[in-house]
Amino acid sequence: GGRGGAVTGGTGPGEGRPRRGAEGRPGPGAEAIRVEGLRKSFGANQVLRGIDLSVATHEVICLIGASGSGKSTLLRCLNLLEPIDAGEIRLWGNLITGPGINENLVRRYVGIVFQSFNLFPHKNVLQNVTLAPVKALGMPRQRAEEEARALLSRFGLADKAADYPDRLSGGQQQRVAIVRALAVKPQIMLLDEVTSALDPELVAEVLDVIRELAGAGMTMLIATHEMGFARDIANRVCFLEEGTIIEDAPPGELFTNPKDERTRRFLRRIVEAGRL
Repeated sequence: GGRGGAVTGGTGPGEGRPRRGAEGRPGPGAEAIRVEGLRKSFGANQVLRGIDLSVATHEVICLIGASGSGKSTLLRCLNLLEPIDAGEIRLWGNLITGPGINENLVRRYVGIVFQSFNLFPHKNVLQNVTLAPVKALGMPRQRAEEEARALLSRFGLADKAADYPDRLSGGQQQRVAIVRALAVKPQIMLLDEVTSALDPELVAEVLDVIRELAGAGMTMLIATHEMGFARDIANRVCFLEEGTIIEDAPPGELFTNPKDERTRRFLRRIVEAGRL
């Protein structure tokens, strides 16, 4: 199938030149994601209790909140890895929740990276990165390898192409996992706590990759415990508690002058733990 209309709208992904924001990265474009009334339960446990969220093209949104607040589930729903119980999700105005949606087509536009790197241990780095472009996109292997090497080079991994995952540090494995997600040229990236499984000294190299993507205009939703990073990189920060977005504001507002007592309480705990 082609890049069929089921997922992409008229103002579809990647159209037009991005407007540059003040700090040199593209300013927000057309609405890329709209979530309305999203609910999701696992058995009796209601994990998402009516999420409403809008994300513009080129925007970087950080999701913060305690473990179990629903951040990971929200990301998994956006990628259609979890079916939703109620509400709707639109990409570029097109409904992607409901019958007859090609999930694999959606996942070409919406990449996701988890805290566990999930690389194939029996394949080297180059094979890990080229697998999806060749298998899912039908890209000729030589072109897939050229593009993979260019991506690896862009993120400081050029010399690791022939290495197997067990030869890499956690930070290198996570960077490869991000490159692997980028290899199918997604329009949106979902990053789920991608640094939380890493040793502290390896976190920075992964955050640098995400900064580079933001600078290039990638639309991103990032669930993170790294508050300083969220403050630096996000256009907006969403604080989740018990499956609802309690507060959604630019980082300068949310971190310095939160409106809701629950946000203030969460941030106080973070400060006391020395994480902000």
